[in-house]
Amino acid sequence: MIVMETSKGTLKIELFADKAPLTCENFLNYVREGFYDGTIFHRVIPNFMIQGGGMTETMSEKKTGDPIKNEADNGIKNQRGTLAMARTQAVDSATSQFFINLRDNAVLDHGSRDFGYAVFARVVEGIEVMDAIAGVPTGSFGFHQDVPKEPVIITRVSVEE
Repeated sequence: MIVMETSKGTLKIELFADKAPLTCENFLNYVREGFYDGTIFHRVIPNFMIQGGGMTETMSEKKTGDPIKNEADNGIKNQRGTLAMARTQAVDSATSQFFINLRDNAVLDHGSRDFGYAVFARVVEGIEVMDAIAGVPTGSFGFHQDVPKEPVIITRVSVEE
């Protein structure tokens, strides 16, 4: 179990290590090194998703490890409460950033419009926290859009045995 403490409350997250082993190991490596501690949810789009895992409060991107292979073909759908890896247009470009689906987002699934976004976990406690984050006012910050006007901080992410 992953425990993600945020400035809006705590999320408990179950990993799908059997279906997304590379993605889960990548995520766990970032968790173990404390990479996510002090990052923010930097992109919040109500009724779609909240994205975090790579930016500081000043919207500076943290240095990450190498990109991983996209496991979006694992059969897990982008449904409400699931976590998936964020990426660029390049299929195998995910590093540290992830998003939490606020609704069922079939358009992000494998094969619906492109290779898709790899789902690797789900929120098992704290759905109300996820929804609270989704409700924060947003605006622009430099060339970034949908940025919370008041930072939503990921204070600590840990593995609960």
